[in-house]
Amino acid sequence: MRGEPSCPKCGGRVRAPGLFADSWQCDVHGTVYPLQPVVPPSVEGLGVVVHRSQVPVWMPWPLPVGWLFSGVASAGDDRSGGRASAVACSGPGPFGGPGELMLVAEELGVGLGARYAGIDGPDPGPGMCVDKPPHAKVLAAGRPTALWHVSGTPDDRVVFAGEARGLWLWAIVWPEETGLLMYDELVLTDLRDAGAEVDLLPCGALTPRLLA
Repeated sequence: MRGEPSCPKCGGRVRAPGLFADSWQCDVHGTVYPLQPVVPPSVEGLGVVVHRSQVPVWMPWPLPVGWLFSGVASAGDDRSGGRASAVACSGPGPFGGPGELMLVAEELGVGLGARYAGIDGPDPGPGMCVDKPPHAKVLAAGRPTALWHVSGTPDDRVVFAGEARGLWLWAIVWPEETGLLMYDELVLTDLRDAGAEVDLLPCGALTPRLLA
């Protein structure tokens, strides 16, 4: 498991601010918000990310039956705060077998969602056909939120993207057939607004997808 910040776009090494730059630097992508080391799922670890985040930390709440919280990632530092968050959950898929859902909220250009979606980023770009009716809808912090299918992703997943609270919202689902979850109008809670019920969050094993 990595113990140092990395580039949110490629996972490569980053250089901390210093004499020649006042921001984190990736040799490939230039100035970035560093992806912080991913730690095993726990209510305490999630609370650290929630407390420092400048963007929503989305989670289906209540979780689908049998699903568990399986990890969280955040891009940003102590000075900037969290500028992207990724929350992973796992459980039984609609057609049996294991399924996984990752929800990413991020500012324009951070690139974390595109990385987990498996596409060239930093944003959904032309792969999101907003000139067509939305393919899925969620209720994000009480507001109906449209999501469009993002094309050009690897065959092992299905990806949706849209806008919530003025920021990108990505929903990435493995395997593709588990994407049926997205047609049930999931209710998403911004954990920054959640109460003490988060202390009862069921935690599972860390998903390796956050480390990809």
